[in-house]
Amino acid sequence: MVGKRGKSPFFWPAAAAALLLLGACNGAKPGNGTADADRDAQVTEAGVLPITRQKTMLRVMVRGSGNVENFATNEFTKWLEEKTNIQIEWEVAPEQTYQEKLNVTLASGDYPDVLLNMGISPNKQSIYGKDGVFVPLNDYIEKYGVETKKMYAQVPYAQELMTLPDGNVYALPQINECYHCAYGQKMWINQAWLDELGLPMPVTTEQFYETLKAFKKRDPNGNGKADEIPLAGAINGPSASFEHFIMGAFIEKDNSLKYIRDGRIQVAYSQPEWKEGLHYLNRLYEVGLIAAQSFTQDRNQLKQLGTSPGFEVLGAVPAQNPTVFLEPDSPRMKQYVALPPLRGTEGVRSTAYNPYAMAYGTYVVTNNARNPAAAFRLGDFLLSEEATMRSTIGRPGLEWDKASPGELGLDGRQAKWKQLVTFGKLQNVHWAQYGPSLRTNAYRLSQYADPKYPLEIMLYNETQHKYEPYRMDPSKSVPPLFFTSEQAEELTHIEKAITDYRTEFFAKAVTGAIEIESEWPHYLSALDKLGLDRVLALYQQAYDASRWKK
Repeated sequence: MVGKRGKSPFFWPAAAAALLLLGACNGAKPGNGTADADRDAQVTEAGVLPITRQKTMLRVMVRGSGNVENFATNEFTKWLEEKTNIQIEWEVAPEQTYQEKLNVTLASGDYPDVLLNMGISPNKQSIYGKDGVFVPLNDYIEKYGVETKKMYAQVPYAQELMTLPDGNVYALPQINECYHCAYGQKMWINQAWLDELGLPMPVTTEQFYETLKAFKKRDPNGNGKADEIPLAGAINGPSASFEHFIMGAFIEKDNSLKYIRDGRIQVAYSQPEWKEGLHYLNRLYEVGLIAAQSFTQDRNQLKQLGTSPGFEVLGAVPAQNPTVFLEPDSPRMKQYVALPPLRGTEGVRSTAYNPYAMAYGTYVVTNNARNPAAAFRLGDFLLSEEATMRSTIGRPGLEWDKASPGELGLDGRQAKWKQLVTFGKLQNVHWAQYGPSLRTNAYRLSQYADPKYPLEIMLYNETQHKYEPYRMDPSKSVPPLFFTSEQAEELTHIEKAITDYRTEFFAKAVTGAIEIESEWPHYLSALDKLGLDRVLALYQQAYDASRWKK
């Protein structure tokens, strides 16, 4: 075990997006006691619907979703507006460039009342919260947070991970204690092709290499064409890249590509083992086993390959689950099974594990909110069981229903609810798991294990049998740590530069654009110049001071 969690606030620093701090200079708006009182008077008592006595408008920026046709005309949006008396004016940020849109919007000062599913990292929460751009929610939680308090009671780590070092909560999260998601770095392989060619499931990296060669040369889809793509990935979303699954055969690392050895925090991508993994991937690429577009295409383009008409062309794909590259009700879904973690030449065989099922910064209220109490109440209501079911699955009796007596859940006990349609297609009924919601393990595992909808059953079983046995020792994973706003700001800038450089080097090394051995010393030197030592020092300082180490 990593250790017993204490009451101190902890959070991950994010490395995924650059900060444009000009917007933070706007600072907090001066308070107006009379105006605040007038606005609060329009909000009903805690837990009472509708939320406002008169119709209230909220401007909301949301990240675009490939599974939602239109947030403004969405059935759940209409239901939510009717229940709460709050009308939403939507601004949809492009799914592929939403972080850039967020940065520009915050810098301009013309940001909306609420930021929804915009990936507001704890670092950004700390920096923009300190400057008053994001509204502290503590008082609103105390006064109105009926569902937030229920979440605190059901999910022990939620409150401490939401609370920043300054003692404030700046965002409501999404809690999704998804068993198979905790082992998200999977690889899916075409079992039909293995069967057609009489091949066993690969166990080692060398066997995987030989399997991919067979996919390329032996026409497993049987159409007489050399159109098979042995291995393909995508760039947006770590589970769809090669860094995690393949590198797990060379070095143990957590989801952030870090690990702890002898009490010291290290990064995997600066180790000799990482270099060996690059050589292996380059070997695959050089003989045409990896699709070249894997280093430029997004998940939508990957899905186009998976759903191409006629014969299937994909042999293996890194992804949390097959709906990343297939339609959920596609007959091809039955052809793909999980590939267990591969064993490398040095005997390493591991998979990362994340027990903290919380998506940070899902719902943030800004200081431009005309009625922050109403804005918070809306986010709090989204955490309720009814809103969670409707926002993530759909309408009762149509997309889901209560389970009948005798229908067993994924955990083998009496189920509480059952899904009536397949998740993952473009629709306009729900928000496709966007926004605050509360799905505990008890909730997830109480779903009826309906053989008509086998995806969840398959994901549960594949994870339990193929990935949990190779789980990385939790004591070697870097736990959630807390940083001051100054440290967070520094880390954000440094880690963004390192991530950009590391990702570029990774692609060039795998595709042969550079010679790995000769460039490796320059790569390590560049990481040092970008501040890797400083990043590790800040992490180590936070880890040494935390309860996790003690």
